[in-house]
Amino acid sequence: MQTSPTNTISTPQDFFGLTIPFLDFIGVIPEFAEAGKSRIRVDLRPELHNSFQVAHGGLIMTLLDFAMAAAARSMHEHALGMITIDMTVSFMRPSTGVLIVEGKLLKIGKTVNYCEAEVLNEVGEVTAKALGSFMLRR
Repeated sequence: MQTSPTNTISTPQDFFGLTIPFLDFIGVIPEFAEAGKSRIRVDLRPELHNSFQVAHGGLIMTLLDFAMAAAARSMHEHALGMITIDMTVSFMRPSTGVLIVEGKLLKIGKTVNYCEAEVLNEVGEVTAKALGSFMLRR
C-alpha cells in the first residue's frame, strides 16, 4: 500500500540558529533563547495526543529537553548544540491546548550545564517540570 506524504514542503524553522526537522514536524514555535532562558510553544493537534486525548508524554519530554538545551546554549558563543546527559521529568497534570515551555540555565560550566524547564498550559498551570544536565557540543 502506497501512502502520500501529509506534510507539505516548507522552509525549515530556525530554532535559535539550528535546523531541527523533528521540532518542525511537531509544530514547535521558538519564541526566544537569551541570557540563559528560553521559551517555546506548541498548539496541540490530535496527532500529538495519547489515548486519553491529552499531550503524549514523549512530546512533553521533547519540549522540556529542547527548552533546557536552548537555555544552556544561549550562554555559549559558537555552540553547535547541547547533548543531553540526563533528564528527570515530573508530570503533574494533563497537558492540553496551547503549551508554553520555559527553560532556565541553573549552572553554567565549560562543558556540562545544569538546567530546569516547565510546561505551562493556557491558564498558566504547571503541567510538567524537568531537571537536566547537558554537554556542550563545540
